[in-house]
Amino acid sequence: MKNTISGNIESGTTDFALLIARIGIATLMLTHGLPKMSMLFSGDPVQFPPVMGLGAKTSLGLAVFAEVICSVLILAGFATRLATLPLIITMLVAVFVIHEADPFKVKEPALYYLLVYLVLLLGGSGKFSVDYLLSPKNRLVDFGNTRTGDQSYQ
Repeated sequence: MKNTISGNIESGTTDFALLIARIGIATLMLTHGLPKMSMLFSGDPVQFPPVMGLGAKTSLGLAVFAEVICSVLILAGFATRLATLPLIITMLVAVFVIHEADPFKVKEPALYYLLVYLVLLLGGSGKFSVDYLLSPKNRLVDFGNTRTGDQSYQ
């Protein structure tokens, strides 16, 4: 009971929480990005708001990059912190440019996404990720002796 109430969180619990956050937010964002990708490659005239002096097609292309490519990277846990940056920018644009004049309830979903991307930016991808597998401290060393990320070099 003491561990349930205390602020001490096991590393494995944090890693599992980051995995859930990554999978959940990436999957949800793909439901927004894939239709945009279809629109971009359909060959039809682009119906998308131009943002900050960029054309509609360029704005749509940047949104597709963030919402599809970066979401897939986050889903795999590959370059997670880097992949959150375009998504954070996209959500800031959605809140403060696209939905600037809209009521709060219209801006709210973008703010939810933004909060999770900020958590992933600060928390990283955790142990259940490609990032963790590729980390130099987790590679094979000393001709086949393996180390875990919790041990230090000798």
